Amino acid sequence: MADISTTWMGLKLRNPVIVASSGLTGTLENVKAAAAHGAGAVVLKSLFEEQIQLESGSSESGNAQDYYYAQAEDYIREYTRGNALSAYLDLIRQCKDAVDIPVIASINCVTHGEWTAFASEIERAGADGLEINIFVLPSDPGKSCSDNERVYVDVLDTVSKAVRIPVAAKISSYFSGLASEAVKLSATGIGSLVLFNRFFSPDFDIETFDVTASGVFSSPTDLYHSLRWIAILSGRVQCDLAASTGVHDGSALIKQLLAGARAVEIASVLYRKGLGEIGIMLEELEQYMDRHMFFSLDELVGKMSMARADNPAVYERVQFMKYFGGIH
Repeated sequence: MADISTTWMGLKLRNPVIVASSGLTGTLENVKAAAAHGAGAVVLKSLFEEQIQLESGSSESGNAQDYYYAQAEDYIREYTRGNALSAYLDLIRQCKDAVDIPVIASINCVTHGEWTAFASEIERAGADGLEINIFVLPSDPGKSCSDNERVYVDVLDTVSKAVRIPVAAKISSYFSGLASEAVKLSATGIGSLVLFNRFFSPDFDIETFDVTASGVFSSPTDLYHSLRWIAILSGRVQCDLAASTGVHDGSALIKQLLAGARAVEIASVLYRKGLGEIGIMLEELEQYMDRHMFFSLDELVGKMSMARADNPAVYERVQFMKYFGGIH
């Protein structure tokens, strides 16, 4: 039987399927269930930078990124009341005692402020790693690309120096030069880049004139954006790669591994179909590896990356005419 274990940012995983940071990983019971269904690791539900700052008493109002919009401060205050930092540290300890798979903490942030000191507390609580989910929307015309991108480097530099556990950076594709920025970020000392995070996308209720959320869950077609970039960056960055968004079945899992991902984060498919999908996806992976005589995951990972492709241009624009030029 094929060996589906993998290493990801120095951690040994029994398989490459990670339950992503979400409500599915926000309680001890859910984490135990994910492990029982075969997950290779879990990323705990994220703490937000605003929560850490609010509870620690720092920057409660008027921070540099201006993310306290109307009603936001009241919401954060109420949300934090039921999600105290001490409770998060307790969750890490409880999960580490209860499951035998890596438990990764998660912080969602937009600056490199005083909250970074909390990373050390996460390490002391026993987390196997820390995922930093960073998204700075380049919406301010007064800020240059370098201004926005400096935030990412500053955050990862600071956190990587503060802890000894491996750090993963979950990022978006909103960069002026994604490939060069990924290489730069990988040199900060992080263990992995995770491509890509999902974020709030606004929609309008045209009757009530309210702004609502759109596209909370991913769809299978979301796979191809991250698939392209995993394949392009594989072998070019100084850290491991993990894929996220759009992985809804075993075939998608296999594709991301072939592209160069050493692990794959999933959530939306588990909301839609349940945790039992983990086992189904892993069975498909094992059957595929047996069918193609892959004895270990190392033989599979990156086999179809751009660095190993006979025709690297297949990942770039030259193929546009070939595939779409004949559509009328």
